[in-house]
Amino acid sequence: MSVPAPAPPGAAPPGQPKKAATAAWIGSALEYYDFFIYGSAAALIFPEVFFDESDPATATLLSLATFGVAYAARPVGAFFLGHIGDRMGRKKIMVFTLILMGVSTFLIGCLPTRDQVGTLAPVLLVLCRVLQGISAAGEQASANSMTLEHAPPHKRGFFTSFTLSGTQGGQLLATLVFLPIAALPEEHLLAWGWRVPFWLSVVVAVVGYVIRRKLDETPAFTQQTATEGVAKMPLAVLARDHWADVLRVVAGALIASVSTIFTVWALAYATSDAVGMSRTAMLWVGALANVVALAAIPLWATLSDRIGRRPVFLIGAVGSAVTMFLYLWAISTGSYPLTFLLGIVAFGVVYSAANGVWPAFYGEMFSTRVRLSGVAIGTQIGFAVAGFAVTFAAQIAGPDGDDWFAVALFTAALCVPPVVAALSARETHRVPTEELGERDHREAARPETVTA
Repeated sequence: MSVPAPAPPGAAPPGQPKKAATAAWIGSALEYYDFFIYGSAAALIFPEVFFDESDPATATLLSLATFGVAYAARPVGAFFLGHIGDRMGRKKIMVFTLILMGVSTFLIGCLPTRDQVGTLAPVLLVLCRVLQGISAAGEQASANSMTLEHAPPHKRGFFTSFTLSGTQGGQLLATLVFLPIAALPEEHLLAWGWRVPFWLSVVVAVVGYVIRRKLDETPAFTQQTATEGVAKMPLAVLARDHWADVLRVVAGALIASVSTIFTVWALAYATSDAVGMSRTAMLWVGALANVVALAAIPLWATLSDRIGRRPVFLIGAVGSAVTMFLYLWAISTGSYPLTFLLGIVAFGVVYSAANGVWPAFYGEMFSTRVRLSGVAIGTQIGFAVAGFAVTFAAQIAGPDGDDWFAVALFTAALCVPPVVAALSARETHRVPTEELGERDHREAARPETVTA
């Protein structure tokens, strides 16, 4: 029986693509369960619990603004966690972000209401939401880097897509948890029912911690540490050698506006007095769209491994601009069949093209020494704009909150920068992992490294 030859000194250890993808999927699902239950509560519950009930329109606007606060905190977390992740490894960030998200979400479920402590209640809510944002800033970038660097070169799109299908799984889980909660009698819902999904984050944090702590560091990062060393100042290397790619990622990340408009503003609009659709039905729209997305995301990602990242991303970006008009129009008619059908097509199928491919597309723009920083900073700045898209949409919709066409036009405009970013980016689906991001500046970056 032949014995495998030992790896040469400094060679990357074997990858764990399936284990990394599983850890990314489950961890992201659990992490974003926490993040998305806030979105449902911000649209359905918080206007009455934390804000002035005498002015429902203003209360809804302020509640949706707190949803965007986490996105404003994300860039801050991205700079800090990205630096640490490129210096100390992907695994440490993945574990830290999960614990932080679990604790901050549990605390939201324990907060006093406006009736109990007055204006202190929304202040505490915003503080917890900021912690959620800092956590989310490092979560996707570390999970993306982990799966990309463990994956075989010809399947990077497929394996990195598990991070985003995990995100959709978390959104589905959050929706399913809220379905029985939303069906509670109003007095029970506002008194204690809304707190239950937030308290369940304790289970989320424990399960996620057990899964992620057993995963090895990535082969690419291990090899980088053993040979050239890690970057002493990853942000300096990023600013000097990858600034154009960071800008592309910022622009590309605006595609997340489609998700926030679909998840939060459309839910609030459909259940408002202007339309009058039921909470339960609209939550089911999101649930079914996410079920479809769970299947669509890896399929789009696999296609990107064959034909490239750019064409698949462009299908998602351009298609989302068009289908948002159709989905919001369907809601305006009050037709449940149309709303279900177009919601599934828009979010479950079309948006999944861009959503499933961006983890590989963005990650492949950067070298190992700055990958986590580049993806984290670029995406989180873009996501910050996307998070406040909900607040802008609430204003654009007019005093009665029913100008769906203006909101659809606004969302389509936010899809233009991602299209430009994709058209200007290099195609990288066939570039070897160790050569990603190194073509023009391999030698220039080395003076900034230090051995571990």
